[in-house]
Amino acid sequence: MPVATRITVIGVGNEFRRDDGVGSAVVARLRDSAAHGRLPAGVRLVCCDGEPGRLIGLWEGADLAVVVDAAHAHPGRPGRIHRLELDGYAAWQAGTASSHGLGLGEAVELARALGRMPERLVVYAVEGADGSLGTGLTRAVATAVEPLTERIEAEITQYLATLRCKASPRDARS
Repeated sequence: MPVATRITVIGVGNEFRRDDGVGSAVVARLRDSAAHGRLPAGVRLVCCDGEPGRLIGLWEGADLAVVVDAAHAHPGRPGRIHRLELDGYAAWQAGTASSHGLGLGEAVELARALGRMPERLVVYAVEGADGSLGTGLTRAVATAVEPLTERIEAEITQYLATLRCKASPRDARS
């Protein structure tokens, strides 16, 4: 019996700000994966500018929400991928910087206060090198897109497998 679940992947950023477009690039690769059957049907793949209200609206009611965004670290290593998992209770790290003004951290805290967090929230942040005006990712960030796409595909597959195990008929007999 299939497990009904809602999974949303949100690419955050602005593709006209060079490496800030990494979220959109990953979502584009995931759309290609979905078209070739490498993602389960029904996974919602969307892009967003990072405005907190829009983010909350996109992940609200999701069992699993995966957010991909560019990050700035000092010292940085462009292309390095960070994974952060939040639940409805874990606090967002204070002082997290965003290139979007109000950003992901504020969206998490607002969603928590409003009771609109997804069941599980996974954030993938890719360290960028160039956030200036223009299109196209730098080489280091572009190199991270494919491995990150594969990690997200695996994350979704593992999440669904875990749900299937929890819903197996053996558990119902206990």
